[in-house]
Amino acid sequence: MKAMMLEEVGKLALIELEKPVPLGDELLVRVEACGICGTDRHLYLGEFPSRPPVTLGHEFAGIVEAVGRDVKGFTPGMRITGDPNIACGRCPQCHRGRVNLCHNLQAIGIHRNGGFAEYVIVPQKQAFELPLSLDPMHGAFCEPLACCLHGVDLTDIKPGSSAVVIGGGVIGLLVVQLARLAGATTVILITRNEAKRRLAETLGATATVDPSSGDAVAKIAGIDGILPGGADVVFECAGLKETVEQAPRLTGRGGVTIILGVLPSGLKTEIEPFDLLFREIRMVASFLNPFTHKRAAQLIASGTIVVEPLISRRIGLGEAAEAIAHPAGSGEIRTLVAPGL
Repeated sequence: MKAMMLEEVGKLALIELEKPVPLGDELLVRVEACGICGTDRHLYLGEFPSRPPVTLGHEFAGIVEAVGRDVKGFTPGMRITGDPNIACGRCPQCHRGRVNLCHNLQAIGIHRNGGFAEYVIVPQKQAFELPLSLDPMHGAFCEPLACCLHGVDLTDIKPGSSAVVIGGGVIGLLVVQLARLAGATTVILITRNEAKRRLAETLGATATVDPSSGDAVAKIAGIDGILPGGADVVFECAGLKETVEQAPRLTGRGGVTIILGVLPSGLKTEIEPFDLLFREIRMVASFLNPFTHKRAAQLIASGTIVVEPLISRRIGLGEAAEAIAHPAGSGEIRTLVAPGL
């Protein structure tokens, strides 16, 4: 089978591998779609820990082709989405229910061969069924949506709340929808890209702000801003030093700042502890998707969360290496790799 492998930091290659055989509780899945995540670019650049050589790709959906002898509830022909994050179930964090912080965590597409291939092995406990009527491209959004759900779960959003979302990529645009679904009546998206601002408004944002046209903090949290004093919740989804530093300044007294964006390992930012203390701002990091993947699959399958407008382009495996090795283009939201193309 063909697979796009990270052979070492800075080196991607399309290679031939033996088609894997599912053992025990494993499913062999024919990959229909796998999203290119910002984390894949961090992996390529060595900014996020991984275990090369490894086939990348952790946002995937596909059709079960074969099952191991111990599998129950899954049969060939079913469509599934795979939760890539495999916890050991034995360490202290797993015993506390914090499986995303597992000391022995292994991730498909980071430590184990992933979805940028014609086939991928998925443990049964990591698989969630999707309807055959669903566009398989939409199934590739379950993993990022599951991560967004965890971020929203860490907040106090309730009907009547206000939220600011920094970043108009796939995470930001999913969070806009989840914040409205949770009851936020004011949701403001900050992004430079005009097309993303317009799209956010169709997906539920009540206002958008272009940070390149003036001080976004003043426009939103200033005396004459949209939300004087700041928002109940601010989601940092851009993964940039400046936006992490900006997020608490957009957060109102007693509010919470959620860090969802992935920054390069080792990067430092500056914050003002006195300001956090004086206004009792909580800064909370949201990591992965503990027990949220099934909910994400249900939201995608039902159409409650809209993902079709988030697809910028569909490419084959042969184009994946170039797409990962270069920054996302202006206006790009999500590029999907379809091994069948």
